[in-house]
Amino acid sequence: MNGLALLIPIALGLGLLGLAAFFWSLGKGQFDDLDGAALRIFVEEEEERAP
Repeated sequence: MNGLALLIPIALGLGLLGLAAFFWSLGKGQFDDLDGAALRIFVEEEEERAP
């Protein structure tokens, strides 16, 4: 029973830390353009070659 008294607050703390990290990344615009990154692989970029 003493183990649960230690593990439950640790689990809740880690859950809150993960939730805070998610909201932080949401606020920084991490998830703004999901389709652009997925379609960028299909765009061929021409490399400039030196003469």
